[in-house]
Amino acid sequence: MVEVDYYLELTFFKYYAYSWNECSVFLFEKRCAEKLHKPKRKETVTEILRGSVRQLERFRHPKILHVLHPIEECSETLAFASEPVLASLANILAFQESSGTQTGGAPSTGASQQPVAPRPAHAREYHFLDIELKYGILQITEALSFLHYSGHVLHRNVCPSSILITKKGTWKLAGLEFTERVNDVDGVEPVPCQPWTSRLSKMAQPNLDYNAPEMQTQQICSILSDMFSLGMVVCAIFNQGRPLIQANNSSSAYLKQLEVLEDQLHNILPRVPVPLQEATVRLLSKDTRQRPTAQLLSLIKYFSDPAVHALQFLDVINMKDPTQKAHFYRNTLKDVLPYIPKKLWYQHVWPCLQQEMRTQEVLAAVLQPVLYLIQESNVEEYETIILPSFRSVFSTPKSIQATVTLLENLHIILEKTPRDDIRSEVLPMLYSAFESTTIQVQSAALVSVTNVSEYLDETAIRRMVLPKTKLVYEKNQNDIKVISNVLTCVERTLDRLDKSQIIDEVLPLLWDVRLTDPEIILRVVNIYRLMLSDKKYGLSVNLMATRVMPSLLPQTVNPSLNLEQFTILLEVLQEMLDCIDRNQRNKLKLDNLSLPSPERHRPLRHQYSSDNMHVPPFNIPNLRIEQRKTSSAEDMARKNSTGWWFGASPSSPDSNFLRVVNAFPNRRLSDNTLMTPKIRIAPSCASSPGGTPGGGLPIRRHSSIGAQERRGSTINLSPPTGALGLGYRSVSREGSSLSVPTTYINEERVSRAAVCRGGSMPNTSSSVPFLLSSSMQSIRSRRPSTCSQGSGLLQQLGSGMVRLTSSHHPANGKPFSSSTS
Repeated sequence: MVEVDYYLELTFFKYYAYSWNECSVFLFEKRCAEKLHKPKRKETVTEILRGSVRQLERFRHPKILHVLHPIEECSETLAFASEPVLASLANILAFQESSGTQTGGAPSTGASQQPVAPRPAHAREYHFLDIELKYGILQITEALSFLHYSGHVLHRNVCPSSILITKKGTWKLAGLEFTERVNDVDGVEPVPCQPWTSRLSKMAQPNLDYNAPEMQTQQICSILSDMFSLGMVVCAIFNQGRPLIQANNSSSAYLKQLEVLEDQLHNILPRVPVPLQEATVRLLSKDTRQRPTAQLLSLIKYFSDPAVHALQFLDVINMKDPTQKAHFYRNTLKDVLPYIPKKLWYQHVWPCLQQEMRTQEVLAAVLQPVLYLIQESNVEEYETIILPSFRSVFSTPKSIQATVTLLENLHIILEKTPRDDIRSEVLPMLYSAFESTTIQVQSAALVSVTNVSEYLDETAIRRMVLPKTKLVYEKNQNDIKVISNVLTCVERTLDRLDKSQIIDEVLPLLWDVRLTDPEIILRVVNIYRLMLSDKKYGLSVNLMATRVMPSLLPQTVNPSLNLEQFTILLEVLQEMLDCIDRNQRNKLKLDNLSLPSPERHRPLRHQYSSDNMHVPPFNIPNLRIEQRKTSSAEDMARKNSTGWWFGASPSSPDSNFLRVVNAFPNRRLSDNTLMTPKIRIAPSCASSPGGTPGGGLPIRRHSSIGAQERRGSTINLSPPTGALGLGYRSVSREGSSLSVPTTYINEERVSRAAVCRGGSMPNTSSSVPFLLSSSMQSIRSRRPSTCSQGSGLLQQLGSGMVRLTSSHHPANGKPFSSSTS
């Protein structure tokens, strides 16, 4: 089309929304050419317009304006319909030129500078992003490459009026009124052409401001002439819509400004992006051999942008097969969307996705970038732009993969979907997915419930979700993944169920699950842990003891559990045991029964075991302790006793002598019962200075021992008199096995003889303090002259033990006296 036609077109063009597609109608009123007084010129303009539309119909390319309806003509108008168009590049640059002053001053073009005129009627407000300019220039380059190498024609009128911006934001090349056939041998070789002249109407000639120099000076042109025009368009874009040459339809002004073109380019070059500066300089070279072709220009680094390539693929998506489409939507576009401005999401990307959602073959792949757009958009953008078209996806039949993708990401959709649409559109799709015959869809439905449980009311969970979840479990009891999803769904919705449903439906389901896989075990344990946190879930101690713990205890030795999983399992089991312990103790206390805590017995058994005691040696010179048999009455009294002798604590001084027997190694636990010892003082020896030779105390016999039974002690607590390296022998007496030095055994024989010579003591009561008191009285009854030389230590021991026992009352109720009788 000629330039004036665009002004007229933009003044009169309208949008007509057909039922099958949206389009733009270009209308030319023939009366606009009536000012051309010569009828021949008027007819020339009309014929040029007819030829332009026919050329557009001939050359079909994604970067060339697509004609939807051929030209129709009547006596007054000429019109055709095309894809939806927003404006031409000339309209947008005119708005930029008239809206504000240019920073740094406008470059001098040699023409008289006119003040900024009022905004023309055909100007359209539109602000380009950097990526739009980059991609727009690339699109025009590709369109020229198609015309030059596939269509074998020159455009000859590349200017802002020939470039149209569609509603999607793509740049389309139009204005094919002055195409010229290229050289059949080589397109770079020039062919003759008609220069611009004032003898013809400007409506019937190309735009002079963007013409190549060789067209005007040498009347020749080639494909490189179109590249010069493209370079002029690039400079006008980055110069706020002002071309470097403003000839005002004057060939002489054009030639004059052409001489200073290099200076003008030098002034405007800093505004051009750095990666594009070198190409711009070469495009505007007067030497055609320096200009790059369209194919070479599209390969420069400036256009090497993944986001640009993604937009470029979207423009030709209809020419790709389903496999290529699916790969692009699932991988390339999803990865590139974060780098594409949001403006282009809804202007360029969303229209393509909207169209592809109608195709079942690629719907699963298309949902990937759609879900990203939903997630990143705000509520208003989602409800006004995306939801009206996306709503149909919920109700239409979908492939298995598309259904799974939609269900697994349902929480992203529900975050911005109105509640009414959730109840009417989304939830019916979710409930129907449980009834699918495909395991993948059923599993995805379980995952979806887990993610969107907060959007479901309690009634829906109790009446719809839980029964359908149990049904899915019953159909897929051998599928570990499905069982895991079932348990996750139950765990997430557990707090929304009432107590009766948990006891009647959830717990039987848990007991029925086969605990073989570690992941399944951990899921079940987590549910039990949640139930233990609150009584409202109804997990009683009876259920713990009879059903839950018997099912979990075998898993403590499951070799497939790692350390972390084993720890979690053991913590839950311990928590159950604590609950049972607390409950039972409280119950038994109410029944006036005492149940000693197991935790008290364990440390006591450990504490008083002879194998675990570490006490310093406790040697008393000449003091021997031998065990005796006790009567059954004493055994019964000892079993019923709840304390120590005479109420003393184990740590009291009175009880120290009773623990002597436990301080020796090799003593069995069965021998730990405290028995009343017999105490005998051995005769003086080399290790006990001051003793009476040949004399000694008689053996004190307990009342439970027969009249003729006499037993000597197997243990000698006096220090050895021999060398330090003593041999040891095992001596067994009355159930006790002790290793004692052989020197002790020899001493024992000597003491036996001394006892036999000295006689025996009469039997008295079996109480320990009385025995000790009697023994001490016997010691003190000895002649002072006998003990005066070397028995100081023994006297001190006797006096101390009498003082210890004097605080206790014997059977007659009178305290012991510490005075010497």
